[in-house]
Amino acid sequence: MIKELTVRTSGKEDFVDVTEKVKRILENSNTDEGTVTLFVPHTTAAVTINENADPDVKSDMIRTLNRMVPEDWHYDHMEGNSPAHVKASLVGMSEIVPIQRGKMLLGTWQGIYFCEFDGPRTRKLYIKISD
Repeated sequence: MIKELTVRTSGKEDFVDVTEKVKRILENSNTDEGTVTLFVPHTTAAVTINENADPDVKSDMIRTLNRMVPEDWHYDHMEGNSPAHVKASLVGMSEIVPIQRGKMLLGTWQGIYFCEFDGPRTRKLYIKISD
């Protein structure tokens, strides 16, 4: 089963917590054991798993990525969004989460984030539930 989740981002760079939406999709699948595969079909967006208890983690991640991949560096790509492409590749386009007893095996403080690097936009996140 593959579901498409629409994610609306609100800034040029944004981390959107999609954990509860993914949990609902898993609950509706009636899958007891298996995996959840998350995939972003965009070249300037990504998905990651990180702490979702402290909102400062999101801003720390964005600030650190901006230091690693500065806007004012010389890029050859003419669209002007090369930093977004680099950040998306660094973070990654997919994640896999194991399922046990119908629940994702995320750690106590872990959440799933859709990562925007070239927004704001309306994006897609594909969710495949496998048993």
